[in-house]
Amino acid sequence: MTRKIEIYDTTLRDGMQREGMSVSVDEKVQIALRLDRLGVHFIEGGFPGSNPKDVEFYQKMAGHRLRTARLAAFGMTHRRGAPPHRDPLIRELLKVDTSVVTIVGKSWKLHTQKVLRVGLEENLRMIADTVRYLSGKGRKVFYDAEHFFDGFRDDRDYAMETLRAATDAGASRLVLCDTNGATLPGEAAKIVHHVCREFPEAPVGIHAHNDSDCAVAVSLMAVEAGAAQVQGTINGYGERCGNANLVSIIPALKLKLGLDCVSDRRMTGLTEASHFVAEVANISPEPHQPYAGENAFAHKGGLHVSAALKDARTSEHVDPALVGNRQQILVSELAGRATVLKKAAEMGIDLVDDKEALGRLLRRLKEKEHQGYHYEVAEASFELFLRRELGLHHDVIELDNFRVIVQKRKRAVISEAKIVLRGENGGHAIAFAEGNGPVNALDVALRKLLPKRYARLADELARIQLVNYKVRILNEHQGTGAVTRVLLDSSDGACTWGTIGVSENIIEASWEALTDSLEYGLIKHRRRSA
Repeated sequence: MTRKIEIYDTTLRDGMQREGMSVSVDEKVQIALRLDRLGVHFIEGGFPGSNPKDVEFYQKMAGHRLRTARLAAFGMTHRRGAPPHRDPLIRELLKVDTSVVTIVGKSWKLHTQKVLRVGLEENLRMIADTVRYLSGKGRKVFYDAEHFFDGFRDDRDYAMETLRAATDAGASRLVLCDTNGATLPGEAAKIVHHVCREFPEAPVGIHAHNDSDCAVAVSLMAVEAGAAQVQGTINGYGERCGNANLVSIIPALKLKLGLDCVSDRRMTGLTEASHFVAEVANISPEPHQPYAGENAFAHKGGLHVSAALKDARTSEHVDPALVGNRQQILVSELAGRATVLKKAAEMGIDLVDDKEALGRLLRRLKEKEHQGYHYEVAEASFELFLRRELGLHHDVIELDNFRVIVQKRKRAVISEAKIVLRGENGGHAIAFAEGNGPVNALDVALRKLLPKRYARLADELARIQLVNYKVRILNEHQGTGAVTRVLLDSSDGACTWGTIGVSENIIEASWEALTDSLEYGLIKHRRRSA
């Protein structure tokens, strides 16, 4: 029988302690519902006694039916001198009416005496009284043993006594917390094994922080040592260096260790869930994150690309589809024959039997990358590069010249652009425009000209909008003469594509990326119309 591991998500409580991270109540609800779709077993929504937002979250969640998860509310042992039934934080904990409550208590003598400032015996009574009171109110109580690994190293017997106080009072889980993130995986495994042997009546959990960059490894080693529950956060969000990253732990448990945690079907939503939580929290998804990152299964080096295309197992430790991700073949100066063939085939261009064209493309590609082009993040420009080099694309936008003037007028800075495009039969078309910056002025002027010359494309051009603009200086030591790389993201409302421009002049680099974005948008329009 496959061993089952509980996944306990604390993104909405512990994860929110990350610096600069804050979400609204409605956003917390959105995240909770997405976690439920992922298939986690417990969602810790917050600390009801600490702020009104968390109370409101639980109230709003009462109107939603969860399919796989149970909500847990977080709290702490009752205050010194106030029995549980008179402690206002305990009363708030009961008001939210969750079936599970997680109580944190002190396991380290140092923390008990210096921070909590109570005697060791009194701390044990506070743990037991709180767990017993909440259990008596019909709650399933999980006991989070704060700083357990530090406490175990300092005084093993006392750390174990705190666990005994919790289990004797009715705790249904004993969660060992590496609160400082100081414990290495091997030591954690030995300690977890010892606790599991001493407390066979209560499943043991692990709650690791990432201060030593070992939180995932500690969690996995704890499971191998007998832990039945793993606590963590999506994308490893949390205070300081973060918490154990469930996005890495879930597939490692299932695909590497063969343990039951979430279903195969739900795990295919892992990448989507990772990106969803990041976007809701207004944090850029980490492209190199294992399993869910955009580049987690991206291949760039020529030898790796060739091997991956022959058999993906040579360079991919799991099938990306299992976690909802996909393989990517990146285009760069390291690209080999297989890369260009694959990308060309995706565009409907067959170069298998055209060795001369393939060789020419590879040489030109490496030249362009040496100049500063970075096609792996600008695939629209790469497709245009291929089509132009093969004579398969004739640019709609043929520039004769442009001029940009930036003028400071009292309280405003005005940018003016003049564009001259070459037309048929040697004619020219001219347009002037103002904008809130040089690139915007060029864009406005260009959009004045193109609909006049290509009336049938007016609606499609109007749909194409710039959605992101990034500038990077490639060789800073050259000062104002440095080469500039401009990356644009554009969208027609249905999809988004990236383009690139490179020049010592930022305006010229921007113009190149801008015109590529429009050229590619029109290619997409022709494809849809064909």
